[in-house]
Amino acid sequence: MRLANLSGRLVIVSGSKASDVEALSIGRFSSDPQAIYGEWDEFTTWARTADLTAGVPFDHHDLLAPVPRPRQIFAVGLNYQEHASEVGLVASKVPIVFTKFVSSITGPRADVPHPGGDVDWEVELVVVIGKTARNVSESDAWEHVAGLTVGQDISERITQHEGATPQFSLGKSFPGFSPMGPWLVTPDEFSDPRDIALETIVNGATRQRGRTSDMVASVATLITAMSKILELLPGDIIFTGTPSGVGLGMKPPQFLSVGDELVSRIEGIGEMRNRIVAVA
Repeated sequence: MRLANLSGRLVIVSGSKASDVEALSIGRFSSDPQAIYGEWDEFTTWARTADLTAGVPFDHHDLLAPVPRPRQIFAVGLNYQEHASEVGLVASKVPIVFTKFVSSITGPRADVPHPGGDVDWEVELVVVIGKTARNVSESDAWEHVAGLTVGQDISERITQHEGATPQFSLGKSFPGFSPMGPWLVTPDEFSDPRDIALETIVNGATRQRGRTSDMVASVATLITAMSKILELLPGDIIFTGTPSGVGLGMKPPQFLSVGDELVSRIEGIGEMRNRIVAVA
């Protein structure tokens, strides 16, 4: 199943058509794309038998972030060995976790304002939590996942590394620095959700290409590690780390400029297209 946020309303996407959830369920479920994660089991039971034949075509430019207002955003650093190596660091067996702030979320076709400095790309698989997770074992971790989507952990490197200790959360939370989309795809849609390809393309040139099976800490490991410390809540999201090929790791380093097109793709989910624009 594919769930999308179409102009602020929750829809089920089937092929090239979208079905409005509130209308289709005759008001049983809200049109609010964020609210559905609080009743995920009830919703998915209903959705499996929903009649989607009356869906209507839609414009991809009307798609917004499928999870627009999570209570918690987690992000994982240095979760691919080759990425750690390209920036001169060592991947840690203990997940390096930070946060991105909710105000940085934007959609899969949104413009991203360039705040100045060294703005870098980081394509990431984003995991959406569908069931409260606390002290979850790795064998049960995927039972708590509602779905997967494409994300970019856009980073302004000067702010990120400014100060006595790195400012990861601030450097990665400028407006528009957390685009997500184009929709959420439930795990059952994948032959193996633990091994899918992801890539970043900048102005037509491939910059990143990797597979999620190369993660140092898998999705299940991340959920287990985090849930030992805190509750993962329905609708929370986890940016799971980026493969090698970021601008900081290039020789010489290369960064995004106003006018650049940033394309982010993940196998089995789809792509985002974000234009870098001047700050208004």
